[in-house]
Formats: sequence, C-alpha cells, structure tokens
Amino acid sequence: MATTTTTAIKISTALAEYLKRDPASITEAHHLRDDLGLDSMAVIELLYRIEEAFDIQIPDEDLAALTTVGHVINYVDKRLGSTRNSGASKKPSKSTSKKRS
Repeated sequence: MATTTTTAIKISTALAEYLKRDPASITEAHHLRDDLGLDSMAVIELLYRIEEAFDIQIPDEDLAALTTVGHVINYVDKRLGSTRNSGASKKPSKSTSKKRS
C-alpha cells in the first residue's frame, strides 16, 4: 500500500476541485486524459495550478511525460527535493571558521 504524501493530497485535491469530484475517488493510476477526461487545455490549466501551489515551474518539455496522477506526484516530489537541496549547498563551510583557545 502506497503512503499518501502531502504532495499527493494537494494534487488530488486540485484535481478533485477542478473535476468537481471527491478527492478519494482519484488514484495515482488514473490517466489524466483517458481516465479523468482532461483535454490538453485542462491539463495545462491543472499543471499551472500545481506550479502555483508548489511554487515550481514545469518546463514545456516535461509536460509530455506527465500522463498519470502518479507521474505528476512523483515529478513534483523530485522537483521539490532538488529545490530544497540546491539551497543547502549555499551555506558557508564550517571549515573556514577559526576556533580560539
């Protein structure tokens, strides 16, 4: 059984609001177009909402790979992980501080 992450909840809720459905009825296996009936414009609008909700930017070249709810969740999780890690590398090194005796 897959664990439900904050990312999954936010994405399922955004989809449910857009589709006027119960968030519990949306699974990671659902295909955005085939199962949920989203057309190209609806997918773009949904991804825009996700960009706003998570403060990320999804490049156009990444859109084709985002075909299921699970793909979107995994993509956002990876993007959030790389965003958090990139900020960590800007911390000053501890090795430059001098210790006084």
